[in-house]
Amino acid sequence: MRSTVLTVVALLVCSFAAAQSNDGNAWETYFNEVTDLDDIEGDNAEALYDALEELSQSKFDINKATKEDLEILLFLSPEQVEEICAYLYMHGPMRSFGELAMIESLDVARRNLLQHFVYIGNDADKRKFPTMKNILKYGNHELMATARVPLYTRAGDENGYLGDRTKHWFRYTFKYGQYVKAGLVGSKDAGEPFFAGRNRLGYDYYSFYLLLKNCGRLRSLAVGRYRLKLGMGLIANNYFTFGKTAIAYSPNTSNSVRAHSSRSDAKYLQGGAATVAISKNLDATGFVSYRKIDATPTADSSAVTTIVTSGYHRTVSEMARRGNVGQFVVGANLNFFKNGFHAGATAIYASLDKELRPSVSQVFRRYYPAGKHFANYSLDYGYTGSMLTIGGEAAFDRKGAFATINRLIFQPSGEVTITLLQRFYSYKFTTLFGNTFSDGGRVQNESGVYAGLSWSPLRTTTVTVYADYAYFPWAKYLISQSSHSTDLFASVVHKRNDFTLSARYRLRLRQRDNAEKTALINTTEQRARAAMAYDNGSWRASLQADVSNCQREENSFGWMLSCTGGTKWRWLTADASFGYFDTDNYDSRLYIYERGTLYNFSFPVFYGNGLRWTACARAELSRSFMMICKIGQTHYFDRSTISSGLQLINGNTVTDIDVQLRLRF
Repeated sequence: MRSTVLTVVALLVCSFAAAQSNDGNAWETYFNEVTDLDDIEGDNAEALYDALEELSQSKFDINKATKEDLEILLFLSPEQVEEICAYLYMHGPMRSFGELAMIESLDVARRNLLQHFVYIGNDADKRKFPTMKNILKYGNHELMATARVPLYTRAGDENGYLGDRTKHWFRYTFKYGQYVKAGLVGSKDAGEPFFAGRNRLGYDYYSFYLLLKNCGRLRSLAVGRYRLKLGMGLIANNYFTFGKTAIAYSPNTSNSVRAHSSRSDAKYLQGGAATVAISKNLDATGFVSYRKIDATPTADSSAVTTIVTSGYHRTVSEMARRGNVGQFVVGANLNFFKNGFHAGATAIYASLDKELRPSVSQVFRRYYPAGKHFANYSLDYGYTGSMLTIGGEAAFDRKGAFATINRLIFQPSGEVTITLLQRFYSYKFTTLFGNTFSDGGRVQNESGVYAGLSWSPLRTTTVTVYADYAYFPWAKYLISQSSHSTDLFASVVHKRNDFTLSARYRLRLRQRDNAEKTALINTTEQRARAAMAYDNGSWRASLQADVSNCQREENSFGWMLSCTGGTKWRWLTADASFGYFDTDNYDSRLYIYERGTLYNFSFPVFYGNGLRWTACARAELSRSFMMICKIGQTHYFDRSTISSGLQLINGNTVTDIDVQLRLRF
C-alpha cells in the first residue's frame, strides 16, 4: 500500500513538472525518438552517446559542410546526406532552419535533432585550413572535471580494492573549428588507486590525441590514441555499431578516423592514422599502432587465455593483468568514389608478444581467435542514389575463413524507407577489430537476414518495423549446439503540435541449454513501452510505462512507470525524474535511459521491487563557467543487501552524487 501511494503521488507531481527544451542535453530527447538503445550493446551505446555528445559541443556551419562532414552525423542516412548536399548546391546557403522542411526525407525528429549539431553561418566563403598564428590566437580551450561520490560502502572498499570509492575524471580539449583538435583525458574508476601503487602518476587511465582535418590533400591525421572505421566495419571498426532500429541510418561504407577522447580503456589504437587524397576520386588511409593491452594469463604465464576490455584495475589480480601483453597493428585502405559509386580494399595485420590461447575445453570457445599473428583482408563496395543505396563488404582471415555483409536501402519516396540486410560470418572466421551488424555480438558464427520498414503516412507520424532471423551453426555461450533466434520490432511515433505519443513492442525468440545441458529450450522475451510528452518550446513534461515478460522454464514479468520534468530560470536549469519498478527477477529486468552530466552515459538496469529518483541542477553562470550537480537514488523494498562479492552493499539503498565543472577560455 505504501509503495502504491508513493508511486501515485510522485507520478502526479512529476507529470505536471516542466522543463525548457534548450538545456544542455536536449539532443538526447530527439535521439531517443529515432533509435532504441535497448538493442545496442553496452559498450557500443556508450561510445555512440559519447560521440554524439562531443559533436553537439562542436557544431559546424551547415552551409560550409561537405558530404564527409554530414556523414559524421550518425543519425542521417546516406540518402539524407545526399539530399542536404543537393539542396545547398541548387539553392545556395540556408538562411534559417525552416528550410530543412524542404528536404522530404527528413522527418520532424531528425530535423529537430540536426539543429543541435549544426548552425547557420553568414559567411559562405570556401573553407581553407587556418594559419598556425590564427589557430593559437583563436583556438578554444575547455577544461572539464567530473566526480561521482557514492553515499554507501561496498565490501571491496573495506577490504579488496586498492583505492577509494570515488570515481572522477578530467577532460582538456583544444579546438579550432573542425580543423584542429587536441586533448588529454584522465580517468579513475571507483576502487582504483590514485597517486599510489602502479598509478604513481595519478590516474589509472590517460588518453592523449591530436586530430587535424581538411588540410589540403590531408583529409585527416590522428596522432596519439585514435579509433577508426573502414568499410562496413567487418575487419576494422573499433568505433561502434548501431542497433537494429537505426541500421537504415548508419553510414554505408564511409571511412572514418577519429580521436579517442572518451574514458574507455579498450578498443582504441595508439600511434598514428592518416587519410590522404591521392586524386579527386581516390583516398588512401594508413595506420600503425602499438600499445599494451590487458589479458588473463595462463597458469604458467607463458600465454594468455582472453583479452580483457573492462578497463578495471581495482584489485591485485586486475592490476596484475594491466598491460601484460604488447599489441602491434598496421593496416591500409584504398577508397575510390565517383558519381555515387565507391569501392575500397582494406588489409590489417596484428601481432601479440604473447600467444593467445583460449580455453577450448569450453566448446563455444573452440574457434575463438588464437595464436600470435592475425590478418584480415576485405573488399567493400557501395552506391548512393536518390532512391537506392546499396553497400557491402566481403572479408577473409589469414586461414581463409570467409565473412560478408550486404545491405540495400530503397527509398521510393520521402515517406517510405525499406532496408534489407544479409550477413554470413563463418564460425571459423576470426578478427580482432571487426565490429558490425550482428545478433550475437560477434563477427563470427552467424548468418542471417534482416528486413526493416520506416513509413511516415503523415508528416506527424512515423511507423518503424523490422524482422531479423539469425542462425548460429556452432555452439555459443550457454548454448552447446547450433541454434537460431528471431527478433521482431514495431514502433509508432506521433507528433502533433506540442504533443508526442509513442509506443514500441519487441519480441525476441531465442534458444539456450536446459539445466541438464541435454537439449535446447526456447526463450521468449517481450518488451513494450508507451510514452507521452508535451513540449511547447518553453515547457516540457513526460510520462513513460515499460513492461517486460520473459518465458523460459518459468515465467518472469516486470513493469516500470517513470516520468521526468523540470524548469529553467535565467542561468539555472533544474530537472527531476522518478520511477517505480517491480519485476519478478533479473530475466524481466528493465532498462531506462536517464540524463546525467555531460559525457556520462547513464542507462541503468532495474530488477526486483523499488523506486528510482534523480534530481539535477545546471548553472551556467557565464559563457566560460558551467556547473552541474546530480543526485540519484535507488531504494529496494525486496532486499536487505545489494549485489554480491566485492560489490556487496549492506543495505537496501544506493545514492550517488555527481558534480561536474566546465571552464572555457
